Amino acid sequence: MYDVANHAGVSHMTVSRVLNGHPNIRESTRVRVLQAIDEMQYTRSSIARALATSKSMRIGVLVDSPVQWGPNSTLRAIEEAARASAYSVSVFSTSDEDAATISTGITDLVAQGIDALCVIAPRSSALELFREHSSNMPTLVIKAEPDPHLHTVAVDQYTGARMAVAHLIGLGHRTIAHVAGPLDWYDARARWQGWRDELEAAGLGEGPMVQGDWTSDRGYEIGRSRQLAAATAVFAANDQMALGTVHGLVERGLRVPEDISVVGFDDLPDARHFLPPLTTVRQDFASLGALALRLIIAAIDGDDTAMHALIAPELVLRASTAAAVPRG
Repeated sequence: MYDVANHAGVSHMTVSRVLNGHPNIRESTRVRVLQAIDEMQYTRSSIARALATSKSMRIGVLVDSPVQWGPNSTLRAIEEAARASAYSVSVFSTSDEDAATISTGITDLVAQGIDALCVIAPRSSALELFREHSSNMPTLVIKAEPDPHLHTVAVDQYTGARMAVAHLIGLGHRTIAHVAGPLDWYDARARWQGWRDELEAAGLGEGPMVQGDWTSDRGYEIGRSRQLAAATAVFAANDQMALGTVHGLVERGLRVPEDISVVGFDDLPDARHFLPPLTTVRQDFASLGALALRLIIAAIDGDDTAMHALIAPELVLRASTAAAVPRG
């Protein structure tokens, strides 16, 4: 850092401020320092920085069910936000309900000298195991439901579900089915509860509810069956099940949306290319990652007040929903 300062004709403190994104630096000075950094191919020593600050600038992430869209997208968003804040990320993945695996994961991450722990535990069973083996370091959990003892952050699953169902009610649908996710998942429970509460608020009875497993194959089975026969619209708890449901409905001779409307949740990159393009609820994972990092850094800096923060979802209207047609 001193060599960069000499090359740029500034103090080493100015170089430090530029590296840390300090706002009170002249743009011409910032450019000169960054040019010197580039010319000298300077990179920070993480070991030296840890010694100087007593921080490793590393966050541990324990992620359950990493192959699923939500946990995987959340992990990538946190990694991107961490890089933007000059933090590195260590990841330990688990996909079973073995207490020893979660304990090993926490031990492994703590041994790497992390400053804080982020837990992506979409299943209640996995989070309960984490509680049994948690450490005393600053911890944030990605969790749809608030927790009085933990920092938590999530996309507002409940409101997103109510938005989806309200859209269908606004189109005149009165019997709205729900293809639910596994109810051991916090997100699935929040979406199911949002479906129920929006129907109740509109004075409508619950339509059929069939539990799925997040996969298109299960959605296809449900769509092919007669379990949704009474419904004029379906709210599927994720886009993959919505895709399978549409496939199954079409094989039964129903048209989407002319005979039955379908709404999903997530807004997968391919959702706009489904046939028909899928009306769905979009989760802003980039904002989720950025908010999670802000709360984690605040916790590292000593803010130990447990809080629950939410990111607003967005309803994306496409061609899979239409006005209800009375059935004769």
